[in-house]
Amino acid sequence: GSDQQGPHVGLIQASDSPRTEFLLTNYTQPKELLFAIKELVYLGGDTNTGKAIMHAVETFFGQDSGGRRGHPRVLMVLIDGWPSDDLEQAAMLARESGINVFLVSVAKPAPEELAMVRDKDFVKKAVCRDNGFFSYPIPSWFSTTKHVKPLAQKLCSLDRLLCSKTCYNSVNIGFLVDGSSSVGGGNFQLVLDFLAAVASSFEVSDVGARIGAVQFTYDQRLEFGLFDHPNKEDSITALRRIPYMSGGTATGAAISYTTQTLFRRAGPGRNFLIVVTDGQSYDDVRLPAAAAQTQGITIYSVGVAWAPLDDLRAMSSEPKESHTFFSREFTGLAELVPPLVRGVCKDFTENN
Repeated sequence: GSDQQGPHVGLIQASDSPRTEFLLTNYTQPKELLFAIKELVYLGGDTNTGKAIMHAVETFFGQDSGGRRGHPRVLMVLIDGWPSDDLEQAAMLARESGINVFLVSVAKPAPEELAMVRDKDFVKKAVCRDNGFFSYPIPSWFSTTKHVKPLAQKLCSLDRLLCSKTCYNSVNIGFLVDGSSSVGGGNFQLVLDFLAAVASSFEVSDVGARIGAVQFTYDQRLEFGLFDHPNKEDSITALRRIPYMSGGTATGAAISYTTQTLFRRAGPGRNFLIVVTDGQSYDDVRLPAAAAQTQGITIYSVGVAWAPLDDLRAMSSEPKESHTFFSREFTGLAELVPPLVRGVCKDFTENN
């Protein structure tokens, strides 16, 4: 049944171009919903499933279209035969957006039709995970009704909707910020801008991603913990308001402090530490970084100005190339935001 609290249902008809028939919030009463489905007008045309999935990813699950925070996003793709277009890219974006794609294929291509199928692995590429759970073949249109119940049970198996968790809503990110004298007040603001830009890429909330920050010189200061700010706006405000310390550079001790303090009660999900420094550490960074990584913390090192590459590589997780970033100027930090966020997401996807 569909109601205000229960599942919300929307519908897109795939054809040459996808058409949104109704949004998730248009019908909350089962009778209205059934009536709307019966009133659908058949479009005809090609089966451009990739286009339709992309349309769903871009327009369908946003809060302005009726997507509800904390509710799993499920996209059941019903296909007769095979798609006319490529759906790999669209399906990848769906996964990254936390959408659980199920593919219900009715009437497989006959052997003589296989030559017309662009990608014989389209089912594997479309679904949330290629583990058998997200694909559902139905032999013909004459037998669809008996499949309704088992299919509905799948769609409602919340603990098996593996794509609900994404890097954007499931990571714990700790920022370790160099506040030494060589940085300077103006450049320190550029560092904070950089951190705010990274943070704003994630869905920070009490049920989503979390961020925390530590500043260091010879000493360390916990600026705010992973559980101190339950939403993105407050977290970013707190980041931008971090007062500059000034002092020496003991990065190793700061990594140890952060491992023990910031990540001590990290929530479930993957833990990432992003270290931003502009100079050489006065102490050893290798052992503290190795200890952090042993505890399940992935380290990205971001060096600016005089930060030696040896130190940066010694801190960062493997593979070093993709976890070590450098900018000659503080103004160049902004360019590092997209590759850094992509790296975090790649790590998350590969390990979850």
